[in-house]
Amino acid sequence: MCFAPSRADAQTSHPPKPRATAAAPLYVSYVTHDGDTLYDIADRYMRDPQDWAVLSRLNRLPAPRRMPAGIALWLPADQLRQDQESARVIATSGPAGRAFGKSPYTPLSVGMTVGEGDRIRTGHDGFVTLELPDGSHVSILQEGTLDIGKLRNTVLTGAADRVLELHRGEVDSEVTHATRKDDRFQIRSPSVVAGVRGTRFKVAYDGDAQITAVEVLDGAVGVDPGGVGGHAKAPLPGVPLQASAQLVKARFGSITRAGGEIGGPVELLPAPALTDPARVQDGKTVAFDLVPAEPAVAYRVQIARDADQLDLIRDQRVSAPHADFGELADGTYFVRIAAIDSDGLEGLPQVYGFERRQFGLAASAAQRAGSRDYEFRWFVSRTDVETRFRFVLATSEDLRHPIVDRTDLTGGQVVVSDLPPGVYYWTVVAEQFENGRFYEKSSSIRSFTLAR
Repeated sequence: MCFAPSRADAQTSHPPKPRATAAAPLYVSYVTHDGDTLYDIADRYMRDPQDWAVLSRLNRLPAPRRMPAGIALWLPADQLRQDQESARVIATSGPAGRAFGKSPYTPLSVGMTVGEGDRIRTGHDGFVTLELPDGSHVSILQEGTLDIGKLRNTVLTGAADRVLELHRGEVDSEVTHATRKDDRFQIRSPSVVAGVRGTRFKVAYDGDAQITAVEVLDGAVGVDPGGVGGHAKAPLPGVPLQASAQLVKARFGSITRAGGEIGGPVELLPAPALTDPARVQDGKTVAFDLVPAEPAVAYRVQIARDADQLDLIRDQRVSAPHADFGELADGTYFVRIAAIDSDGLEGLPQVYGFERRQFGLAASAAQRAGSRDYEFRWFVSRTDVETRFRFVLATSEDLRHPIVDRTDLTGGQVVVSDLPPGVYYWTVVAEQFENGRFYEKSSSIRSFTLAR
């Protein structure tokens, strides 16, 4: 008969001496349940069920049919079984697709799942946000290509191993804080490996310039050389961030060129501000004016359906503090603005909520033929809501001393008679009340001249 070590022996046993070159845990402990065998343990927790022989040698045990409960065994960490996991698409907008291997791209939609070996590609104004099993979120922005290299969970320890390979574009990640030493989350570009333990950060790769930018909003990011395909250079699970070539902390960024040294930390620019954050976007197009910020050389303006910017729908980089996004359906949205420095690093963001409610007002005026009467007309684009109008006519552009000021008009015209010769200025104001909110739209101040 073969015997396992006693419980007392198990409590004082130690794992084999680790190799000096390993940074990750080499061995993990498993405490037996009554009736366990090495065959069962290898079948449940090892990559190869035949590794019961490895467990036998490692723990100096024969392979008994059964063991009592409470025996502490050592299992090699690098041979533990890992189950592949999947990420769920929680938001997508514009052109976005997935492909596996050499298969063609197919469109992505909310609710679909992706996993190891999948490649995600976005086009112009195309965005995808994935939710990982631990609640982390990864957004692939427009004109991007991302491979899911690893998305696994170690069966015995629960450690997560997530490696994403960025070939083009930008990835915005909000990573849930790691709870285990050997949890790993890495984004690899062709020039760097960015690893985190839990933070909000961005990695952008410019393939033309071969530049990788890392921008950290919260927590810290370890940046190392390596990149896509550079698995030998990438830090192993369990390696602390402090051991990285460069540790980039919150509110700092880093620029690295392919083949060059990892760029040192650069403080990110402070968040800019909107000139009129409370304004209802009621024009034909949705446009924003930013307060100019020094020393910004450009600005990033994004629109999303949610405050966390997980459901992005528009994205612009502009050289002046003004961005026009064209037409957009009515609704409630959120705009995210950031300044960009001379190195191309995007600064800290500011997010504002705004309402999009188109409210067009057209106005015209003409003198009636053969008379000194002037007829003023106007109409609004939203005719399904009760509208009141105010008409103002004055002899000065500031309209400070009106000669006509009519309020509470319900029609779309006014006729003014017997005007003496001179220069006149006028405007019309439309007012609507809907769903508990008051909306006002003014036409531009116009002028006309009555000759003698």
